[in-house]
Amino acid sequence: MPVPEGPLVIGVDSSTQSTTVLVVDAANGAVVARGSAPHTVRPGAGGQGKESDPREWWQALLHALDRCGPWVRRAAAVSIAGQQHGLVTLDFAGHPVRPAVLWNDVRSAPQRDRLVEELGGPRAWAERVGSVPAPAFTVTSWEWLREHEPEAVRATAAVRLPHDYLTERLTGQAVTDRGDASGTGWWASATEAYDEEILRHVGLAPEALPRVLRHGEAAGTVRGDHGLPLSAGALVAIGTGDNMAAALGLGLAPGQPVLSLGTSGTVFAVSQVRPADATGVVAGFADARDAWLPLAWTLNCTLAVDRIAALLGLDREAVEPGGSAVLLPYLDGERTPQLPFAAGLLQGLRHSTTGGQLLQAAYEGAVFSLLTALARVCGPGAPVDAPLLLIGGGARGTAWRETVRRLSGRPVRVPYQHDPVALGAAAQAAGLLLGEDPAAVARRWGGASGTDFAPVARDEEVSARIAAVLTAADPLLRHG
Repeated sequence: MPVPEGPLVIGVDSSTQSTTVLVVDAANGAVVARGSAPHTVRPGAGGQGKESDPREWWQALLHALDRCGPWVRRAAAVSIAGQQHGLVTLDFAGHPVRPAVLWNDVRSAPQRDRLVEELGGPRAWAERVGSVPAPAFTVTSWEWLREHEPEAVRATAAVRLPHDYLTERLTGQAVTDRGDASGTGWWASATEAYDEEILRHVGLAPEALPRVLRHGEAAGTVRGDHGLPLSAGALVAIGTGDNMAAALGLGLAPGQPVLSLGTSGTVFAVSQVRPADATGVVAGFADARDAWLPLAWTLNCTLAVDRIAALLGLDREAVEPGGSAVLLPYLDGERTPQLPFAAGLLQGLRHSTTGGQLLQAAYEGAVFSLLTALARVCGPGAPVDAPLLLIGGGARGTAWRETVRRLSGRPVRVPYQHDPVALGAAAQAAGLLLGEDPAAVARRWGGASGTDFAPVARDEEVSARIAAVLTAADPLLRHG
């Protein structure tokens, strides 16, 4: 291991199912050490929903840091990025009241519909908040909790997002950033502040929420009683949501499109224009700096396709060309298209259909949803010659990459760095430490450097077949 040229910083990605830690040389972006540890997602009461115990995130952070060895004690700054939207409820002692409700828990679809209607409809939400809240936005999960678990609400003294919870345990300070706050549904992009009318409507006091700090401000310093192998007094950046951190780690310039192939699939691009999509397809998030991050996502991506592979008894790469099957892998409902009650759908099965063709159809169904969302994020007339940046676990899979190339007809780049969220958090920590723009730090580190793949002819036939099935099956999909 070469001797670091500059101070060390730590970037943390606390994601849906695991925590990843990178120890990075702030001078050149070299990863000095990497550690990871899993945590558990469980169904809620009655076997529904997606929940995690926030204390497991803390333990996973401890284990991931331990696996980085002695380097972590030399780090001068740290930043935590976390999965967006999660509802963390804390009592007066700062302990979780109940498991956190996660971003992929769509039980709050009825509460979402009611909220949107009661506060002016989709256009009013888009113009005011920047997004029409989808089921599992923090505000809709809070409404679900108020309706179904009023005793938990009465015991709640503070509400946090996942990255807020971990940052507060490190520093003792209840703070957040505009990027992650913009996914709550009660932070308004029009005013860049909490919307007090929405908070009153859902019975939540502003004092229960963390202060929203500006880009470049510090959350505080590492406390001496944190119980982690970090040096007391190290700087702690405010952190951000996972998608905002990925944009930082890639050093994105405005308009550069990204497809993230993880448990969920996300598409986003940095924009200088505040988004306000009244259809609800594009979420009008803020980024972790002073711009915007229009984003759309699908619930069913790598996890759903891997489930199809397991049902077929196939390796995830065992795809075969041909066939007429369409498989929409909406195993957990879907967000783009907005079908929270949908189940998976298979059409076009024949005697000649092979298992490999069915698996390929699952990839195609997932990628079609992502590319449809991307078209809405980038808008009409957006240039199509810039490469699509593929990140997330699926970006390392040949079947994912080739399906994206074939259905998009665009050039593709797979960055060398496999942990852009943790790298983005590290860039934020380095920017705080060095007094630099974190996106510029990431560009200096070469965060978006990778392997380029030339475009191939777009498979119009497959795209048209999927679109036709979606249109015909819409009533069925809306009712599961």
